[in-house]
Amino acid sequence: MTIDVAVLDALVAAPTATLDPDIHHLAGSPEEVARYLLTLDAINFGSGWFPTMHKRPGHSGYATVASRLSDRFRAEGPWNNHELRALDTATIARTLGQSADHELMALYAQALRALGDWLGSASVLDLIGESGGSAQALATRLAHGMSMFDDRGFYKRAQLVPANLALAGVASFTDLDRLTIFADNLVPHVLRCDGVLVYDPRLAAHIDSGRLLRMGPQEHEIRACAVHACELLSTRLGVAPSVLDNWLWNRGQSAEYKARPRHRCRCVYY
Repeated sequence: MTIDVAVLDALVAAPTATLDPDIHHLAGSPEEVARYLLTLDAINFGSGWFPTMHKRPGHSGYATVASRLSDRFRAEGPWNNHELRALDTATIARTLGQSADHELMALYAQALRALGDWLGSASVLDLIGESGGSAQALATRLAHGMSMFDDRGFYKRAQLVPANLALAGVASFTDLDRLTIFADNLVPHVLRCDGVLVYDPRLAAHIDSGRLLRMGPQEHEIRACAVHACELLSTRLGVAPSVLDNWLWNRGQSAEYKARPRHRCRCVYY
């Protein structure tokens, strides 16, 4: 795999990063919004299974999960710590509008029970405050505290939590610019479609066929090259990688990017 620096230099500056209020619950109290985002990011994985999910019309797999979770928070309020620890597969499946026998629902229930254990008796904002305004410290605590956040070498979802909290205005951090992009399968896909990442022909053919990619060297190389390319692009544009990630992720919602297969890997990290 190679990075085409000439194409990289042609990309333009990113717009302001945002969270979509149509699918995210952003109108509650700071504690409620923070709890929503942490709950969402605890189950913000499963793109390898998304083609098998029941999606809302016009929604991606992620947007379906985020919006259905928003509906739950708006109608019934958030799950408290005790309720999180007791969540079963049937409850999360019903909340997200999925079949209880879908493999991903059991993983989501497991992730939310782990979140309840990690929270203990504390509020979300209190635990965020214990990180002393450091996004890196919060990401480290998440990765060390819950195995499904422990994405060694990338820490995609652990880093995404403080970035989302900051975007929602419910927490502030002094070191957001030190986060990398949140390495998943969409940002490298956008970079590939834009000609920045050039895949080996055999790898490209495998992905274009829609076949799943196993966790391993190829999957790691795709995400690592995306991180490196975005560090280069961040420097060229003077934009923090976390902001750049938001721009590229939103760019990937366009029809021309969705029309082309991206790599899919069934894991709990993205």
